[in-house]
Amino acid sequence: MSAGPHPALGSAKPLPVRVSEIEQQLRARFEITHLQVLDESAAHAGHAGANEQGFGSHFRIRIASPEFAGKSRVARHRLVYDAMEPFIAQGLHALAIEIVDTPGPH
Repeated sequence: MSAGPHPALGSAKPLPVRVSEIEQQLRARFEITHLQVLDESAAHAGHAGANEQGFGSHFRIRIASPEFAGKSRVARHRLVYDAMEPFIAQGLHALAIEIVDTPGPH
């Protein structure tokens, strides 16, 4: 007897990704000093990769973490993309990443 597919992964249409899921994943992965996750899916309705629900496919992440210090822009983005990998099969289609520099102590 085999177990059935996971409901989120085995369905014909993936469930939309939620802002709260992305925030939780990033907070678990990084020491966050600033985080803003915006679902911009509605602005992409009718475009490639957009889903029928109008949310959960296109996101913008603004993030700051001391873990990004000294790393190139590509390396910083790779870290964020790697953390988002579980959401690709769930319907994450587009991701804009903005690494925010937080001011240091004065």
